[in-house]
Amino acid sequence: MPRADFYLIAKPRFAEQPLLLVCELARRACDSNQFTVVLARDAAQADELDDLLWAFDPDAYVPHQIAGDEEDELAPVLIVPPGTEAPSRPLAINLRDDAWTAPCERVLEVVPADPAARGPLRERWKQYQALGYDLNKHDM
Repeated sequence: MPRADFYLIAKPRFAEQPLLLVCELARRACDSNQFTVVLARDAAQADELDDLLWAFDPDAYVPHQIAGDEEDELAPVLIVPPGTEAPSRPLAINLRDDAWTAPCERVLEVVPADPAARGPLRERWKQYQALGYDLNKHDM
C-alpha cells in the first residue's frame, strides 16, 4: 500500500524558509538510498531548490539535478519542474498544488506553517485517503 507523509512546518528555520525542510527530506532519502523525485511548483522554485541543496548543510552532499537530460536516471534526487515528465521513483516530494498519484511507495507533502495556507493540503489528505494510502503526520 502506498504511503503519504505530511510534514507540518513548526520550527522557525523551516517556517522562514520551507525549502530547507525539503532539503532535509531529500538528504534523508539520499542517506537511505531512496531515489527521489522532487516535484517543484515552478521553474524558479526548481532553481532555488537546486542552489539550496548545494549550500544548506556544509557537511552534507545531496547528489541532485534538475530534470531534463539523459543523465536523469543517475541522479539520486531529481528536481522536476512542471512541463517536464517525472520518472517513476520510490519516493516523491510533492510541492505542487495537486496530489501526486503516479506510482510510488511514498509521497511526502510539506505543510506550510501558516494555518490559513493549509486548506489545499487538507483536501490532498482526503484525496490520498480516498485512494487508500496509509497516511502519516509529522511535526517538523
